[in-house]
Amino acid sequence: MSDKAAKRAKFEKAWIVIRDELVDYAKLNNMPKDAVEWFHNSLEYNVPGGKLNRGLSVIDTAEIIKARPLDDDEYLKAAVLGWGVELLQAFFLVSDDLMDGSITRRGQPCWYRQPHVRTIAVNDAFMLEASIYYLLKKHFKGQPYYVDLLEIFHETTFQTELGQLIDLISAPEDHVDLSKFSLEKHSLIVIYKTSFYSFYLPVALAMLMCGIPYTTTSTSSKPTNGVNGTSTSMPQISHPHSRVSQSIDSTLSLVSSSVPPSQSNISLSPPYITALRILIPLGEYFQIQDDFLDFSGLPSEIGKVGTDIVDNKCGWVVNTALNLTSSNPDLAPAPSSPASALSPERRAELRKVLEASYGVKPTPEEVQKAKDMRAQAEREGRDPQNEQGYLGEAEKRVKGVFEELGIREIYREYEEGVVGKLNKMIEEEVIEPGDGKEGVRREVFRSFLGKIYGRKK
Repeated sequence: MSDKAAKRAKFEKAWIVIRDELVDYAKLNNMPKDAVEWFHNSLEYNVPGGKLNRGLSVIDTAEIIKARPLDDDEYLKAAVLGWGVELLQAFFLVSDDLMDGSITRRGQPCWYRQPHVRTIAVNDAFMLEASIYYLLKKHFKGQPYYVDLLEIFHETTFQTELGQLIDLISAPEDHVDLSKFSLEKHSLIVIYKTSFYSFYLPVALAMLMCGIPYTTTSTSSKPTNGVNGTSTSMPQISHPHSRVSQSIDSTLSLVSSSVPPSQSNISLSPPYITALRILIPLGEYFQIQDDFLDFSGLPSEIGKVGTDIVDNKCGWVVNTALNLTSSNPDLAPAPSSPASALSPERRAELRKVLEASYGVKPTPEEVQKAKDMRAQAEREGRDPQNEQGYLGEAEKRVKGVFEELGIREIYREYEEGVVGKLNKMIEEEVIEPGDGKEGVRREVFRSFLGKIYGRKK
């Protein structure tokens, strides 16, 4: 068994203990047998079946911070926090699937599509979220950072739900309106819907468990500005061929606003500010990479047929294409862009193709034809690249626009740029612990970046 598989197996073994604690709580509250069984089935169906990257990141981060394997008590605490993140993920996914009318999740029918479940899934989602706080109380009530755990879970949940709101009202599947799309809006959706809970939350939880203080008390009336006097705002990581940049000042303000006025000299401690500054843009990079793979990756590589185009997703690829085909001179392609070689008339034509074809569902006949073409290509030993990405003629036209605009080259330029800047931040801004200084080891961030850079699925 590989080291990765062994870590997963140990984490899954901890899930059995944690799941049984939750089911026992239902029993202690005199729930009838059928209700207890329902809760058990919901937990098993919705929580442990994914990649578990978020939950395992808590374990990995805690071990990096402590620079040693965790003892049994430490491992259980880290596992509870890790499964807390997975419960939060399950809460989001059950809810999202119901809102989106999704069909499958993790290779099986969505929970709400079970004939006996349907809209009961709404209550099941609430119970998945509530389970987090029962576990925190049971395992951390006596810890000095217990309230910090509660606050960070609550804040992250709210931030993610804000991102989901923007996503839902910007790109409903049944109504395509590309005028609502923009790279700025895409960044906002990604940061709030993905980055906070997928990247910052697991690391922050491990930091809390390892005794790194969440807040600091300033001796002056002004809140702590940042690490070594640096600004707490997001680094300017720009997207090629756009002028998009982001700031997390609002996030730091949100943290500050939770402190009572009488304690206004309390602010987020520097290690957490550093974690935010690195992990939020890292999470944005991850999602942009995911959007690109949905367009460019072969199903044999990424494990699925990309559906962002037919699902009308407000993704990085389409927003970049919309910028490149815009009549706005401020969004004109950069000289190095392949799109700069296209005439304004041609770019306008490509824009019309996007507006007519993006978000258009394939017909049943087109879906079957695409499956048949892929199967035939595989039988004949041919490269199935030309057959595999397409679910219909409309999607094929959209992908043709992306290719003509040079999206692949633009993405490669973006990836190298953002990885270079993240590596520079890790080197320059992270304070290693020691000599009485509170900090987080650079390896925490290098580990995350190493898992993402150049991935194919």
